[in-house]
Amino acid sequence: MSSIIQLLPDHVANQIAAGEVVQRPASVVKELLENAVDAKATDIKLIIKEAGKALVQVIDNGMGMSVTDARLCFERHATSKIRQAEDLFSLHTKGFRGEALASIAAIAHMEMKTKQDQEELGTHIVIEGSKFVSQEVAVLPKGTSFAVKNLFFNIPARRNFLKSDTVEFRHVMDEFQRVALAHPNIHFTFYHNGSELYNLPAAGYRQRIVGMMSGKTNEKLVPVNEDTEIINVQGFVCKPEFAKKNRGEQFFFVNDRFIKSGYLHHAVMAAYDGLLKDGSQPSYFLYLQVPPNTIDINIHPTKTEIKFDDEQALYAILRASIKHSLGQFNVAPVLDFDRDSNLDTPYHYKDLEGETPTIQVDGTFNPFTDDKTNQHYSKFSSGSGSSGSSGSGSGSYSSGSGSYSGYSKRVEPTASWESLYVGLETESIESSPFTFENEEVTSSLFNDEDVEQAIQKTYQIHKKYIVSPIKSGMVIVDQQRAHQRILYEQFLLNMTVNQASSQQLLFPLDLFYSSAEMELIEELKPSLETTGFVFDAAKADHIVISGIPVNITESEVSLVIEQLLSDLQDGIPASSYSQNDTIAKSMAKSLAVKTGSYLTEKEQDNLVNGLFACKDPNISPFQKPTFITMRVEDIDKKFAL
Repeated sequence: MSSIIQLLPDHVANQIAAGEVVQRPASVVKELLENAVDAKATDIKLIIKEAGKALVQVIDNGMGMSVTDARLCFERHATSKIRQAEDLFSLHTKGFRGEALASIAAIAHMEMKTKQDQEELGTHIVIEGSKFVSQEVAVLPKGTSFAVKNLFFNIPARRNFLKSDTVEFRHVMDEFQRVALAHPNIHFTFYHNGSELYNLPAAGYRQRIVGMMSGKTNEKLVPVNEDTEIINVQGFVCKPEFAKKNRGEQFFFVNDRFIKSGYLHHAVMAAYDGLLKDGSQPSYFLYLQVPPNTIDINIHPTKTEIKFDDEQALYAILRASIKHSLGQFNVAPVLDFDRDSNLDTPYHYKDLEGETPTIQVDGTFNPFTDDKTNQHYSKFSSGSGSSGSSGSGSGSYSSGSGSYSGYSKRVEPTASWESLYVGLETESIESSPFTFENEEVTSSLFNDEDVEQAIQKTYQIHKKYIVSPIKSGMVIVDQQRAHQRILYEQFLLNMTVNQASSQQLLFPLDLFYSSAEMELIEELKPSLETTGFVFDAAKADHIVISGIPVNITESEVSLVIEQLLSDLQDGIPASSYSQNDTIAKSMAKSLAVKTGSYLTEKEQDNLVNGLFACKDPNISPFQKPTFITMRVEDIDKKFAL
């Protein structure tokens, strides 16, 4: 029997490995940026076109590579980061597997230019699908430049699975943010389709976060700083009032490497216990430094998952440090009602020593130098029997029956208030009934007993369901789902058929968002205007809204837009109807009356009537039943048991 097992060629093995390492253009951006950081670069430029599908280029001023290294770096498992297996537990670099460049070169057209500082000439290599096309000597600046073109050109099935440019660009933006936030000491520049999106000079953590997110982020940040034997925690958390619906601005960095950890995220949420609304997510930028031998990074191909030796201790320290920061900056409430917050010592004064206050004395001050002018004195004179004068001055006081003179005025004595009631008789006066000839006489055509009293038609149960009796039994309506259906059809009608009316705001709203969110809002602006929003201007990091739909209050605008951005984080539908449908669903979910809200009798009637006036009252926009019907027969069966 012949052998059927054979060794795969290198180019096939590289394409298989690329399926794990390179999933989309953002994966290429991540690998190339991390290589530039490992090369000790201080200035890194990222240039992409068509969301990375046409071009991903990273230029750095790092140490560069020699001619031999430039050719060898495209081989599988070729790396300068580690030498033996024990090095995996003392990693100080981003990469260590030696698979990234070989995988990228297998599925794209790749061009590399590199030069070391001490060399006069550099190396220029062109590769297409793992095949070396050319290798030349060239005059180049210090550092390395990788240009990746036509990603997945030889794997059309993978290219067809890529999302729209908007979605792919957002993934690229996420990877750029993660690397740029982890290394604020490096100057990063980001270009997309020829326009500069970010120019982040080397700065501290706070400046890098503010430069990456928006200018208003600075007032939201609360610093966190805790140093222990097993972990050093630095970074910032955001105040609870600035919590968002989505989890976009949540970053954990362990030894300057971005990671995802649900366990550590739970520690942060525990520190915010009681400070957040339901469904809100706090923003945080936390930098953790732990000994390299206490973590294991070699778990996942993307290296975003890490195993810790002592997770329980990290959980407790992280939770306590965040809670301490929220408390010391008066973000979290303190259960001491007798404490005067004005007497608290500021936190940055706690280590300062007291100083003796300096006293300055004005030796030339004389309180008797001012002349007292325009002083008037009243003179009291009497006819006879003066008892002498008291004190000095021009006025005198005389006893006896004297008269007031000078500036005084005689005051006549007044009688007591009891004199007002003298002579009033205490007998009660009986009033006789009066009749009028022109008194209007009203009567009813029916007896009062025949008039049927109005009966309440709807009842609210547990602030969640509305019960309405019908001829065959009763209807139980879910108030939140019913309101979602009503608002959904109303918004969809305004966006497709009618032109929605809007109410103008006396003071326009300024809402601040990140660059990625601003791009989404720009694409959604035409659809939002059909619902009633009026936009005055759109800046680099915020929008100005001067008009809102009539059924939205001013305080709900930010919640509606945040929910919309959260629902569309996976991309905006291509067709206009699907886009309008998604927007209508998101706005209906944000504005619908929530479970636990009390409704008056009139509101209950309007909700029930509005539901059954819809085209499809049976289900909510999210395919959930809005009401159930219970017949009298069904109730009788329950009692028959």
